[in-house]
Amino acid sequence: MSTSRQSFGRPAGEEMARVLKTAPVRTAPAIDPLQATIDHWRHGALHDVVEPMSDHVLMTYFGTMQRLERRSGRSFVAGTAREGVITIIPAGSSARWDIPGAVDVVQLYLPPLLLDQIAAQAGHSAPMDLLERTAHPDAIGAKLLSIATESLDGAVAIDTLFRQQLTCVLATHLLKAHIGVASSQESAVGGLSPSVLRRAMERLQSEYDSDVSLGALAGEAKLSRFHFCRAFKQSTGLAPHEWLRQRRIERAITMLRDKEVSIASIADALGYASQTAFGAAFKRMKGMTPSEWRSAER
Repeated sequence: MSTSRQSFGRPAGEEMARVLKTAPVRTAPAIDPLQATIDHWRHGALHDVVEPMSDHVLMTYFGTMQRLERRSGRSFVAGTAREGVITIIPAGSSARWDIPGAVDVVQLYLPPLLLDQIAAQAGHSAPMDLLERTAHPDAIGAKLLSIATESLDGAVAIDTLFRQQLTCVLATHLLKAHIGVASSQESAVGGLSPSVLRRAMERLQSEYDSDVSLGALAGEAKLSRFHFCRAFKQSTGLAPHEWLRQRRIERAITMLRDKEVSIASIADALGYASQTAFGAAFKRMKGMTPSEWRSAER
């Protein structure tokens, strides 16, 4: 169903915590009004009305095979929560949900204004209203949402940059698949110029302890965020968050060669939330923990 721009409600995370009667097992909160929040939930049975929320809620499922029933007025929709499907609750909508058992789900809360901005960059002239979806087959959307939990590694700047990029890509996909209107998305041609690329790299590397703004990087390049990410990857072979993560690990290796520097100090210097988060990120890239790498170098 379509939602009005005048329809608002409570914050999505607050409403979800109320109806799911638990807290998310992992969360990446928004730090500004035009940023998406990502929550990973494991919850039990649900039989309640989800009240209107201020954000669009997009979700997909892990290791779950569970019946979903959604009722709104005379409308009734049923589906099966499983891998490869997505559910969309448009901002401002309300429905009763009946879910008989446990669900493992990741949810992304997308501000309607952010979707409208990305739609405008893609050539749409009017605000976009998402369709309601209940366990709708969408392998691309499901994969994008699942990546959200796989790639959060505890480094605030990387996570923020990744979330901004993922949101742009996901919103672009939604415009193609879940509003019923073809997108006139123009294609980006070529990579970034050497001077713009150098400035972007300098900015990424200089902001270890602060938010890396994809909007600011794209603004300096005079591109939309979506096109900046495409051009950056064409120039470097890596998405911005991937490039930053690689630089961090390279810097970590240099620091690990100094046996007097503790691993906890390295994690803190590189902006990771904890030594455990740093160790997990390092192992994903190098196949061993920082301490194992240091031992192997002796």
